[in-house]
Amino acid sequence: MGYILRVIKKIIPRPVVKLLRPPYHLLLAFLAALFYRFPSQGMIVIGVTGTNGKTTVVELLHAVLKEAGFSVASASSLRFKINSEVEQNQLKMTMPGRFALQKFLRHSSDAGCSYAVLEVTSEGIHQFRNKFISFSVAVLTNVTPEHIESHGSFEKYIAEKLKFFEETARRHGVLIVNGDDPHASRFLAFHARKKYIYSHSSITAQEGATDRKKDISGLRFGNAGVNFSFDGTSFSSCLLGEFNALNIFAVLSVTEVLGIPPEKTAEALKKLSGVPGRLEFVQREPFYVIADYAHTPDALQKVYETLRQSFLLPSGAKMHCVLGSTGGGRDKWKRPEMGKIADEMCDTVILTNEDPYDEPPFSIMNDIEKGFSPHRTSKKIIDRREAIHEALASAKPGDAVIITGKGAEPFIMGPENTKIPWDDRVAANEELQRLKH
Repeated sequence: MGYILRVIKKIIPRPVVKLLRPPYHLLLAFLAALFYRFPSQGMIVIGVTGTNGKTTVVELLHAVLKEAGFSVASASSLRFKINSEVEQNQLKMTMPGRFALQKFLRHSSDAGCSYAVLEVTSEGIHQFRNKFISFSVAVLTNVTPEHIESHGSFEKYIAEKLKFFEETARRHGVLIVNGDDPHASRFLAFHARKKYIYSHSSITAQEGATDRKKDISGLRFGNAGVNFSFDGTSFSSCLLGEFNALNIFAVLSVTEVLGIPPEKTAEALKKLSGVPGRLEFVQREPFYVIADYAHTPDALQKVYETLRQSFLLPSGAKMHCVLGSTGGGRDKWKRPEMGKIADEMCDTVILTNEDPYDEPPFSIMNDIEKGFSPHRTSKKIIDRREAIHEALASAKPGDAVIITGKGAEPFIMGPENTKIPWDDRVAANEELQRLKH
C-alpha cells in the first residue's frame, strides 16, 4: 500500500494530492470501522491527548480500571494491552493506523473489554484515525510545541487537538482538561455534557451552571514519589515529580467521571511500580542511572528539574546527561532548545545518535550543540552504546546518569526506515557489567 501511494504521489500533481488527502483518509477510517463492524460502539472509549504524559496516563488508567474489576484494553506508544495480554508497540507510531486501530478495538471487544483507553495524537487526528471511534471521554494532559514542521505551526498543532475535543463534546462526551495549562480555556470552550478541570490544588466538575470542587491537599514530593489526599483518601505513588502528580490527577478526574471509588484508585497507584521508560531506574547505587523517553524541550526540562528536586543531589554530585534528537528533518527547531536546557542543567553532556533516519548523525548533534553556551565542552559519540558507557564511566557515587530520548523503545530508526534492535535500559545494564570487569 505504501509503495502504491508513493507512485501515485509522483504521477498526480501536488495540489491535487493535497486536495484529495482528507477525503482519502476519511474514507479509509470509515472502511476500517465498517470492516471490523464498528467495535467501539460496545465499549466506553477514553482518549488521552497532549504533548507529554499521554502514555503514563493511559498506563495508570489501565491499572486503575483493572483494579476496579473491569475488563480493559489500552493502546499507547509503549504497548498494546487487552486485559492481561501485552504486546510491545513495534510500529514507531503512538496512534496506530486506521485499520490497525479498529482491529485492536475489535479484538478488545471480542475479549469482553468494557473499556478502551487510547492515546490520541495530533497526526492521528489530522489523518482521521480517531474517526468512527465512539469516544466517551477526552483528556488533555498539556500542550507545548511539537510536530511544528509536520503541521506548519504551533497553532495548527493545537487546532488538531481541539478538533478531537469538539467532536467528543458533540457526541455528548465528557471533557477533562489540565487547568494549569495556558491553553486550557480553549479546550473547555465546547458545550459538553460534563467538564472536569484538574490542577495541583483541586478537581472541579462542571455540569451546566453548577461547579463541584474537590480539593487536593497535603501534596508532597520526594525521592520516594508523590503523596497527597483527595476526597478523604490518602494516595501515594512511586512516580516522581510535579508533572507525574498532574498525570495522576488526570486519572483521578476520569475515575470521578466513571464513579470508581478513590480507594480503588489509591490501591492501584500504590501497587504500580512505574511506567517502563518513563523516569525508569536502571540502577540506584552507587549512582543513579535513569532512562526516560523525554524527546521534547518541555519534557526534558521537567525530567532534569525532577531529578534535581527529588534527589537533592549531595554537594559535589553531578548529573551526566546522554542526549540526542530525532533525525529525518523532524522538528529541527527543538534541537538547539534541548541543547540549551542540557547546557543549563547538566554537569556533563554527551551528544549521541537517537533516531537519525536518513539524516547524518553529526548534523543532528551540531544542531543540538548550537544551544550550548560558549564555555560548554561536550563529547560527541555517534555510537549510542559507547556514549552510555562514557557517561557511566564518568559517574561517581551519588551522581546521576540520565539517558533520554528512547525510554523503552525497542529499536533505533536508521536510513530508509530500517529498525535496528535497541534498548537503552539493556545497553546501560550491559555497560554497567562491563565496567565491573
